[in-house]
Amino acid sequence: MKQEVEALMIATVNRHAPNFAASVIARHALSPLDLEREFGLIGGDIFHGSLALDQLFSARPVLGHGHYRGPLKGLYMCGAGTHPGGGVTGVPGHNAAREILRDARRRMEP
Repeated sequence: MKQEVEALMIATVNRHAPNFAASVIARHALSPLDLEREFGLIGGDIFHGSLALDQLFSARPVLGHGHYRGPLKGLYMCGAGTHPGGGVTGVPGHNAAREILRDARRRMEP
């Protein structure tokens, strides 16, 4: 089944970007079950929780612990469970690093 889905996806992109299929040098498909087994993503959920209104922006991962700061001083969080969620963006890590630097600057102010 995974191979069929891979082929369908490549064919779909290839219709809009000719020669795309010829440029693919490797591929590896993961099912939701694979994601759960290999990475602990329950049900294959890359977002580590619902993307409902009560779990977005400063309420992600939970209300009171948004803005990448954890419940312990000096604990910062990033990854799929923080805003904006899962995917291959690097944005949660970037945003957590920004908050770490912001807090470090505050500590250094006279």
